[in-house]
Amino acid sequence: MAEVQTSTQSGELSQRFIEFVMMQAQNAALFLGQIPNPQTGQGEVNLELARMFIDQLAMIQEKTRGNLTNEEAGVLRNTLANLQMAFVEVSQHGGGTGPAPAAEPAGAHAAPSAEPVAPAPADETPAAPQAPENESRKKFTKSYGA
Repeated sequence: MAEVQTSTQSGELSQRFIEFVMMQAQNAALFLGQIPNPQTGQGEVNLELARMFIDQLAMIQEKTRGNLTNEEAGVLRNTLANLQMAFVEVSQHGGGTGPAPAAEPAGAHAAPSAEPVAPAPADETPAAPQAPENESRKKFTKSYGA
C-alpha cells in the first residue's frame, strides 16, 4: 500500500513541476510580447525580464539533470527551446522595452498537459517600433545554442 501512495505522490509532484515550468514559460512569453499584459491589455517586450525567466528555466534544467522523468525532461527541454527561439526572433526584430502588438498563443489559458504550450512564433506579431538611431542599444552576447 505504501508503494501506491508513493506513486501517487510522485505523480502529483510531476504535475506540479510541469505547472511550474509552464508558469515560468508564460512569464517569459509575457515579456516577449506574445501574451498581453493583464493590466494594460497590450503586449510589451522587455528582453531583460524575458531573458531572466529563460535563464531560470535553463538553470533548472541543468540542476535537475538526471533527476526528472522522461515527461518532465521533455516538457522542460521543449519549452526552453521554444522560448529561446522566440527570444532570438524578437531580439532580431528590434524588440526592446516598451509596448508591442499583442498576440496570445494558442492555449495560453489552458491547463498544462504532457505537451508544452509553445509561445506563438514571433514572426506572427509585427516588430516593436525601432528606437531612434541616437539611442544606445544593448547588445546581448549570450547564445542559447548548445
